[in-house]
Amino acid sequence: MTSRLFIKLFGLFLLLLVLQAAVMGVFFIPFISGKAFEILSGKAFILLVGEVFCFGLIALAVVLPFVAWAARRISARFERIVTFAQRIAEGDLSARLGHAGDDALSSMEAALNQSAERLGESFAEIESRRQELAAMLDSMQEAVVAITPEGLVRWSNAVMERIAGTQIRVGRSLVQSVRDPELLACVKGALEQREVRSGRASTLAPGRIFEIHAAPMPSGGALAVLHDVTRIEAAEKSRRDFVANVSHELRTPLTSIQGYAETLLEDPNPGGETSREFLGIILRNATRMNRITLDLLALAGVESPDYKLAIQPTRASALIRDVIESLGGMVADSGMRLESAEATDSLVLADADAMNQVFGNLVENALRYGKAGKRILVGARLLESEVEFSVKDFGPGIASEHLNRIFERFYRVDKARSRESGGTGLGLAIVKHIVLAHGGRIWAESELGHGAAFRFTLPLAPSAQQAPDIQAEDQI
Repeated sequence: MTSRLFIKLFGLFLLLLVLQAAVMGVFFIPFISGKAFEILSGKAFILLVGEVFCFGLIALAVVLPFVAWAARRISARFERIVTFAQRIAEGDLSARLGHAGDDALSSMEAALNQSAERLGESFAEIESRRQELAAMLDSMQEAVVAITPEGLVRWSNAVMERIAGTQIRVGRSLVQSVRDPELLACVKGALEQREVRSGRASTLAPGRIFEIHAAPMPSGGALAVLHDVTRIEAAEKSRRDFVANVSHELRTPLTSIQGYAETLLEDPNPGGETSREFLGIILRNATRMNRITLDLLALAGVESPDYKLAIQPTRASALIRDVIESLGGMVADSGMRLESAEATDSLVLADADAMNQVFGNLVENALRYGKAGKRILVGARLLESEVEFSVKDFGPGIASEHLNRIFERFYRVDKARSRESGGTGLGLAIVKHIVLAHGGRIWAESELGHGAAFRFTLPLAPSAQQAPDIQAEDQI
């Protein structure tokens, strides 16, 4: 570039020099000397042209180094501008031009530097906004994936990547990344018909259900948002099952009450024994309905967010003694024995009234299903940071497939036997919620033919020095 610029400047200088010689030789000098007629003669003209030419060569010798220096300097500045433009094109927005002076090139260099600075600020702001948007999308509970008009993955947030795993990545086809037909159909509709599509995906992740909303983007492509509704579906199913179970549990005694009451009313002179028998059946079924209602109210109470416990440091052995004293008579009336096993004196954090309800339900459950064993053992043993309580019977036991579901509402191992014995199917569910509200754990252990043991834990209370403070705080 330097040589081309020098040649152009040098040619321009020679052209100007020739024009200067011609003007001076033909017009200017003859008219100044007043001898224009002599110039027309050959010798004088040749001599004048020679003088002018010599003068031009001398001027050229003097001016040529300056022209070369100026051309090289200007060329170097243009080369810096070209290099600067290439760096900007490659994404290096930190590139700058050094400029000094007040000529046109300096003004252009200053303008280019200012443009690069503003461009860098704009890109920095765009990148900051992009990172903020990515962080916001990653923090969402919903899975989000953007798709190009060609059906390729443009971007996906962290939730979508956790669901789809390594299959989904930028630049890969969505069809190759996920296999759920409903999601693919919604995205296809948004891409081709340019309208919002909705659906439900059940094969993206095992055991999880997603609501899909796919919408076209103004710049092309589509955006799909997946909302996990697994818990909502489970809650809705639980609600339906609960209503169905309650209706079923209440319908049976209501049917009996209605039938026997109608029989008594239709018989104008019912016998005394018949009336007493029918009224006894009505009373038993009314009592059963009352127990179901009370258990439903108790379950609603322990499941409520407003459920409060009066937790105080209490000795585990004292809780076991209370169980023996308060429930021993009822167990003895059933022909069984309520005995105390190991009972530690360690302090636990417990609500005494709530614990009476827990032990009452567990002992009643053992009475109902463990009569064959003739005795029930209750005890408490110290673990590392908690105390484990147990209620054990020696009846027929529980099959292993029932142990994980036995604390569900209305779940029964033997439905017919449970109804005959007056069980509501809610007692163990109530126990579970009370124990969890204390910060403990509960589980069942059993082998067929060897009885069943229900165990739960309560957290240890602080040291004896701290116990009075805790009790005072609970009372406040």
